Amino acid sequence: MTAATSVLRRQAQRWGLRLGRRLATPATLVYRGIYVLPTRNGLMFAGMLFVLWLTAINYGNNLIFAFTFLLASVALVSILHTFRNLRGLQVTALPPEPVFVGETAVFPLQLRNDSSVARPAVGLELERTLIDLTDVPARSHAGLLLRRPTLRRGLLQPPAVRIFTIFPLGLFHAWSTLELNQPCLVYPAPETGPVPLPAGASSGGKRQGRSGQDDFQELRRYRPGDSPRHVAWRVVARGQDPQTKVFGGENLMPIWLDWNRLATLPKEARIARLCRWVLDAEASGQRYGLRLPGQEIAPGSGAEHRRRCLQALALLP
Repeated sequence: MTAATSVLRRQAQRWGLRLGRRLATPATLVYRGIYVLPTRNGLMFAGMLFVLWLTAINYGNNLIFAFTFLLASVALVSILHTFRNLRGLQVTALPPEPVFVGETAVFPLQLRNDSSVARPAVGLELERTLIDLTDVPARSHAGLLLRRPTLRRGLLQPPAVRIFTIFPLGLFHAWSTLELNQPCLVYPAPETGPVPLPAGASSGGKRQGRSGQDDFQELRRYRPGDSPRHVAWRVVARGQDPQTKVFGGENLMPIWLDWNRLATLPKEARIARLCRWVLDAEASGQRYGLRLPGQEIAPGSGAEHRRRCLQALALLP
């Protein structure tokens, strides 16, 4: 009996998905986009009611009749509560943070509840597997996270997911299918092991400016890898963000990370090498530019420049 009901429920869910529409985020869950079917416990509960009804008819027992109809009315009311637990929720797919190949991409969803009624036990599922579960307080918001593995660089499109609930009794399963329109940018995996930067990054490179190393020029934001000798400790003591002292003799000529210099390597190996160079040049505080087929990124440094270079490598055809 259990196997038959399970097959029936799965087939009904397939029909519901086939006939139903998918909502693109951001979306507000309305009655036309929410579908309700009994769970396995709900089907077993219906079977129990049927047996009680037959027993009441067979024995003419009014008490069993009353108990059967009471349980049936509770089940009918639970349908409305299950449906209402999703209706009116506002779902927004937030931009995911870029990751490197091999790391886990995290797609955040924000659930906003503007009503005065809390929405308990709202979950996220993919291919009938529970991904995340949360409670959405009244007039507040909560979050759900979809995690996916990354196997290749580029844009990772998230799959269609279900937002669902079985609240309050677990007898009915209400859901809505969502299309998340926020892809995750997957950076290439950097080459492992120490890889020397191209010529010009060493201390023997040409320097800009006429002043010596003792000639103070300016303060800039502290970067990981900066020498502790150059940290402006007085600024730190005042409770401000760490700053690094820049001297005239420290401005090396920018280095170029050039695609054509790696002609002996296969394509993906070139991308991995360039990715390693970008990370190492940024960590060492170098000014660097990137030359790729059909595009060139002018020399620079900082988090935004690093992001532009890694994005160009990730999206390289």
